[in-house]
Amino acid sequence: MRSLVSFMHVSLDGFVCGPKGEMDWIKVDEEIFDYAGNRTSESDTALYGRVTWEMMDAYWPTAADKPNPSKHDIEHSTWYMQVDKVILSKSMKGKQLPNTVIISDDVEHRIKALKQQAGKEIIIFGSPGVTHSLTQLGLIDEFWIFVNPILIGKGTPLFKNVPEVTKLELVESKKLACGVVCLHYKKS
Repeated sequence: MRSLVSFMHVSLDGFVCGPKGEMDWIKVDEEIFDYAGNRTSESDTALYGRVTWEMMDAYWPTAADKPNPSKHDIEHSTWYMQVDKVILSKSMKGKQLPNTVIISDDVEHRIKALKQQAGKEIIIFGSPGVTHSLTQLGLIDEFWIFVNPILIGKGTPLFKNVPEVTKLELVESKKLACGVVCLHYKKS
């Protein structure tokens, strides 16, 4: 069975974005890009909510073609164009996109079926609403949490309405030079 992995930046006080969706507090540098790139290469399917997918799709398909693209832009753009994409969205129901499946209903059954298919991991990028929904359904197997050294006070929490105690096992922790700590947990 394929693992479903949530990949998320979070403030030290537990928020994934500010009250208006702000993410300008997230620290990124070459070390984080390299670390995340190694992690991303373990996945062949990217799962997004509509808002995050729109943001990703507006940038990544052509990121490598821009003048003087970074190593990260080239690598992630190539990965993005090759992977299968799954978008959870009621408003996109019936829309057809290349290498993309849109799930608008029966989410629990469809994600369980996706996890049963052959392939590598399925990775959720950002998409806090998707992470909330799939955590509530008990479908996320691993969490990669990039804890940023900042308190933002309010916003969208990483975890919301968790239905029951979910025990996690810390698999790895890594302190990055910029002060971000990556925590990798698996459901135990």
